[in-house]
Amino acid sequence: MSHPTTNSSAPSSSTQALITCDNFIQGKYQPSSSSNDYLPVVSPVDNTQVGRVCISNAADVDMAVACAQGAFPGWSGLTMKARASIMFRFQHLMEIHAEELAQLVVRENGKNIAEARASVAKGNETVEWACGLPQMVQGKILQVSRGVTCSDLREPIGVVASVSPLNFPIMCPMWTIPIALTAGNCVILKPSEKVPLTMHRVAALLHEAGVPPGVFQIVNGTAEAVNALIDHPGVAGVTFVGSSRVAELVANRATKLNKRVLAMGGAKNHLVALPDCEVESAASDIVASFAGCAGQRCMAATVLILVGKQPALLDAIVSKAKGLAPGVTPGQVGAIIDAASQQRILGYISVAEKEGVKLLVDGRGWATSQKAGTWVGPTVLLHSNKEDKALKDEIFGPVLSVIEMQTWDEAIAFENANPHGNAACIYTTVGAHAAYFETRFRAGMIGVNVGVPVPREPFSFGGLFGTQSKYGCMVDITGEGCLEFVTNKRKITTKWAFPYGVGGSAAGGDVNGNGGGAFQGQQQQQQQQQQHASDRASFIGSM
Repeated sequence: MSHPTTNSSAPSSSTQALITCDNFIQGKYQPSSSSNDYLPVVSPVDNTQVGRVCISNAADVDMAVACAQGAFPGWSGLTMKARASIMFRFQHLMEIHAEELAQLVVRENGKNIAEARASVAKGNETVEWACGLPQMVQGKILQVSRGVTCSDLREPIGVVASVSPLNFPIMCPMWTIPIALTAGNCVILKPSEKVPLTMHRVAALLHEAGVPPGVFQIVNGTAEAVNALIDHPGVAGVTFVGSSRVAELVANRATKLNKRVLAMGGAKNHLVALPDCEVESAASDIVASFAGCAGQRCMAATVLILVGKQPALLDAIVSKAKGLAPGVTPGQVGAIIDAASQQRILGYISVAEKEGVKLLVDGRGWATSQKAGTWVGPTVLLHSNKEDKALKDEIFGPVLSVIEMQTWDEAIAFENANPHGNAACIYTTVGAHAAYFETRFRAGMIGVNVGVPVPREPFSFGGLFGTQSKYGCMVDITGEGCLEFVTNKRKITTKWAFPYGVGGSAAGGDVNGNGGGAFQGQQQQQQQQQQHASDRASFIGSM
């Protein structure tokens, strides 16, 4: 068992010592209480082991929840301003250690360094938003009837479990953690066992910022730990980001327990390019959208619909995609997270080829041309059949399917038919054309000439409820949506009787209660009732 430290140097190569990711419980790193099992953490860049992560079970979850419940009264009892001041310190520490954290992201996830730095900055942007909560969450108060006021206030729900994905080791956890903490909750994070290094380091920064023991904790592991967190009666809410299949399982499991849950699933994001689009900027944006982060993000472009023939745009996309190189320096395409994901992506490309799809750019060669690591190059598929498998399934890799359609409505109908509902984009130089698509796409986040339309704070992130991109609560996972998820709103209706007589004595006499006053009190009560009589909507004191 060890206390967190913040003086470790930034990892920069495979020669770094292995990082052991134990659980972080009650302000200390400690191994699983009931298991000595660890999984290797392997860098997809070169297949070297960069760490190991402990495997937790229900006993570890029990311990973490008990610590969180013990810490909750003191943490929630602080003022919002006091908790926000700790978040300010954490935000500053994130800035100081940004490069170290970005290097960890590269090391365990395989992003290029520019993408890794951006993911740290985007995560810290959510911390900044949480720092402003004292200025945003004041309750309302209003006199709703004569002598009657209604007010509301937000209260934390308790212990929140957050299950984060493999593709953004720091950004996705930060969607929930800072807002939930500042609102007064305690948080237990279960990071992906494939990328636990970055948040292992962040736990020490939260501790240094002043987050008390038990308020933020990490329980590592696999599905057993996730299920234990969902099932634990001491966990009030669960957030999840991952595949649609698992998101639905998580949502159903939590919902059966009448537990608050927000589960973000996968995506199949469509881009539509009109003939009036600006070719050069559209081509650059499209390539960045589908090949950036190696296509391993729920906001990546997956399908490009060309309305009418647009050979110049298609040629520009192909040329830019062919010019990309593998690696982790800015502008390069990073690695695929593991061999299983690599083979899945390669399989979709091979199936498309067998279906008769034309391969304008074939990235399969990267899988064998690199000396080490798991790589797939940018791939552009030209379809003629709307039923092709690559047009329908989430591939989660740097693969763009292109298909030509003749009308706007045909393009919209094709996009709407997909069961996902995360993002969509229209490329055009005409505002009226963009407006037509903005409200007709079946997606929660819309881009106009922006192929990765991630909302920036204060706007919240989330796909459409009722699609395979969002399960559970209908709110978004960041911003006001997250605040709504991690708090209860208490409503208070208040009425005070008017004082009778001189000095406020209910008896109508002097301040010591001497003397009569019943008649005067009856008169004032009648006056009060007459004042309420003009408010026909008030049920206060009525039958």
